[in-house]
Amino acid sequence: MTISSFMFVGRFRYWKQSFCSVEEKKKVVALLSGGLDSRLAVKMMQNQGFDVTAVAIKTPFCDFDCGRGCGFEIRETADMLNVDLKTVYLGDDYIEMLKNPKHGFGSGMNPCIDCRAMMFKAGKKVMEDIGAEFIISGEVLGQRPMSQHGPALRTIEKEAGLEGKIVRPLSGALLPKTQPEENGIIKRENLGMIRGRSRKEQLKLAQEFGFENPPNAGGGCLLTDPNFAIRAKDLFNHTETPTTNDIDLLKIGRHFRFDSKTKLVVGRNKDENEMLKALALAGDVLLETKDHVGPISLLRGESSNANLKLASDITFRYSDAPKEMQGVSLIQKNEIVSEVPASNIAEQEYLKYRI
Repeated sequence: MTISSFMFVGRFRYWKQSFCSVEEKKKVVALLSGGLDSRLAVKMMQNQGFDVTAVAIKTPFCDFDCGRGCGFEIRETADMLNVDLKTVYLGDDYIEMLKNPKHGFGSGMNPCIDCRAMMFKAGKKVMEDIGAEFIISGEVLGQRPMSQHGPALRTIEKEAGLEGKIVRPLSGALLPKTQPEENGIIKRENLGMIRGRSRKEQLKLAQEFGFENPPNAGGGCLLTDPNFAIRAKDLFNHTETPTTNDIDLLKIGRHFRFDSKTKLVVGRNKDENEMLKALALAGDVLLETKDHVGPISLLRGESSNANLKLASDITFRYSDAPKEMQGVSLIQKNEIVSEVPASNIAEQEYLKYRI
């Protein structure tokens, strides 16, 4: 064999070995929220040689960078971790589930077990599409009371059709063995033993991984917020199938329920005023005071016309008009603008409608 032939064979063998090692790199799917725990879970798997694909789940109650509930910059997080990012939106199906979750609600209107099961089902589809071995998440045993204790974790796996295929790297050494462990794909000594609500161990890991400025603990799901949950329950009690527009309205303003089919939302600042105008649908009524600085209000429902004066008075009440003063509200419905009288309604007369 000539020297050049030997060199070619040597390069071929090296190329073949390198190609095989790349080819054999096993894939996993990570549910990525953008918070510290899911970042750590991804990094732990990457350090063990796995090719991680991230799945970010959007719902009508979380739009990633909205600053409400999640508030993490998911694209920047994926780029920082150097992972492919796939986004899944759970819209109408999520709303339908919320009407009657199989495993009930938590302290607010949070269907944590059903919600997590839906997210893992979405992750399962991606797992099957790309030929991944299993799914990981940043869940920590005992961190959240409804969905992160042993029985709940097992229920979620069963509901998602992923029994034995969900690995939780931060607490994995405290949990029953998963299929990847049984098959020797991962080792228990490479899994964490974190438990509870303290972030001490996570912050230590973040330092080891070189994460600069690790994010604070997330604000939690909007549905766990007591005030938001009250508004959400009111919506679902009075609307057979809420739309995403209805739900977006829940996130802003002061809410008033006039009857089973009619409600008023009053903006609290300039940004909310603009959002109310953007969310107005055909048939909705927009109100604002004519001669004073004040809110935009949105009146929606079958009895809107019968409640125009009340809506006008409440809108006027939240303006900077002096007390006891009479005024005028401008109303706009389907591009037609008109005027109605307005008076500074007494507090006891309108607070009874406040949701």
